[in-house]
Amino acid sequence: MGTIVGIDLGTTNSLVAICDERGPRVLGAIVPSVVRYADSGVVVGQQAREAAIDFPLETVSSAKRLMGRSLDEVGADAKYLTARVVEGDHGQARVELPGGRRVTPQEVSAEILKTLRDVASDELDEPIERAVVTVPAYFDDAQRQATRDAGRLAGLDVVRIVNEPTAAALAYGLGLERDAERNLKSTVAVYDLGGGTFDVSILRLTPGDKTSFFQVVSTAGDTRLGGDDVDHMLVDLFFGEMRERFGLDLASYGDLPAATRRALTQFAEAVKHRLSDEPEARVQIALGEDRVYDRTVTRDEFEAMIAPWVARTIDSCDRALRDAERTLAGDEIDAVVMVGGSTRIPLVRRRVGEKFGLEPYTALDPDRVVALGAAVQGAILSGTRKGALLLDVIPLSLGIETVGGAMAKLIMRNSAVPARAVERFSTSVDGQTSIKLHVVQGEREMVEDCRSLGEFHLSGLPPMPAGIPQLEVEFLVDANGVLEVHAHEKRSGKRAALQIVPNHGLTHDEVDRIEAESYEHARDDMTRHRVVDLVTNAKLDLKWIGERLERHRDKLEASYAQDLDAKIGALRGMVERAEADWQAVDAEAFAKAKQDLDESSVRLQEVSIAESLKDDDRS
Repeated sequence: MGTIVGIDLGTTNSLVAICDERGPRVLGAIVPSVVRYADSGVVVGQQAREAAIDFPLETVSSAKRLMGRSLDEVGADAKYLTARVVEGDHGQARVELPGGRRVTPQEVSAEILKTLRDVASDELDEPIERAVVTVPAYFDDAQRQATRDAGRLAGLDVVRIVNEPTAAALAYGLGLERDAERNLKSTVAVYDLGGGTFDVSILRLTPGDKTSFFQVVSTAGDTRLGGDDVDHMLVDLFFGEMRERFGLDLASYGDLPAATRRALTQFAEAVKHRLSDEPEARVQIALGEDRVYDRTVTRDEFEAMIAPWVARTIDSCDRALRDAERTLAGDEIDAVVMVGGSTRIPLVRRRVGEKFGLEPYTALDPDRVVALGAAVQGAILSGTRKGALLLDVIPLSLGIETVGGAMAKLIMRNSAVPARAVERFSTSVDGQTSIKLHVVQGEREMVEDCRSLGEFHLSGLPPMPAGIPQLEVEFLVDANGVLEVHAHEKRSGKRAALQIVPNHGLTHDEVDRIEAESYEHARDDMTRHRVVDLVTNAKLDLKWIGERLERHRDKLEASYAQDLDAKIGALRGMVERAEADWQAVDAEAFAKAKQDLDESSVRLQEVSIAESLKDDDRS
């Protein structure tokens, strides 16, 4: 059938992916699902989104919520859209543009699909004519047909409509290849909360010798439940407070100018995104005439506001589980997969984890996982699918970045999965209250030569002197090839975690190339790594020894103090030269200078300890 791409046509963002010998991967950047009908032509994506405030009436967003639906069905959403929504043929919702032109949601979606088609054609250097397009599992026949019509308008043959949860399960793989050897079944819940829709599906994954079956046991959801509703809640909060605070003579939010409504929506989106990572978010909106709406929204306040919204998704989970109960015959859920950008909200992840009694899978980007799964389905239909998500061994070493940009390897390449490794680290700067953990993969000694897998922060640490915190980092790679990183600061008890798929997107050729480069540069890499470590440790020595020398100089023989001064100066000079250019110092001489200072400082350490004991006795 030729090349078949996978397309996730989303409410907020859309993207296209391909599955080939490199495995499933996204082509190009994520495209905001925003279309502007300008006089000079149609503008799609980020450019349309950025100009939406200036051209609110000719800019259409969230068209997916209008697909295959009547004006009555979208009435609650229409007031939040800046473009005018009117009734068309057979009562279907239409968008009326300035000048009176009316476009269907299918036409809007077709412009997005055309853009994605062109992105794929340019990147693959071939015309793309076929696609697998995903839809929410809870889409009805009218909405599915509207999606197929949009594809036809875009010049695409939609060879298959795939439910988004099923596509997500395909992308994750969830151990089917390995389970086939043991003839095991897996029961999976896919929780898909996007910008405009929500659905949850219970799937039974049955591996076989030649074919693995993805059977949807039950599904439930709401095609009018998504991240847009959170934006609407925040918009209503801001508008109500502005009207009360400044005495605005407006009966409803819809009475605001279109540009103001678009701006408020974008402010709401920004607050929502920030509160997924931070405890509070501030919004400032200039209303003219020296009026400024200034508001800080805390995460606690935000979670209290959206709690009923999250509860509606949990109710759908209950329905799906009840419907699946007879088929499952007592089988428990083995995994919960999170899909959709709205699953980044911390409250959502907590409630889902509590509901299923499992830590949700978050290893793949929730914005990309559906497109990747659609690409896998496209490869199956074209006969080119090859397993790429699961490996029997870890192809490249896994580690974290340390001070100076060096890589500390925790799990070495060719380790069998599942695998586990634990290592302890500390800080290099006094008073650190946050530690960044950068997870990388590769064989080189410096992070800049390796592949970044992700990063996270362990924050809220009490300030302590450098070298005192005890940071325990644990790497766990399960049988699915999913890397999970845990960090635990022993003294404060603070914890953090991250899930990653370390092997995703690497071909055998890429593994061979990276391995060959590690051999080619091995000597220089090892030397550079050694110099970087020497700089880090020497700085700690210089700080500790220097401080105690100044404190206890009057208790030391003058000749001994002078000898320490000389050795401190020599080591400090090497540190400065190494920081300017790691090749400017001899690693052996550097190590010897550090060792000489360490050995010479023993007498100083004894004096320091003795003085501390005297101070304790006096106190």
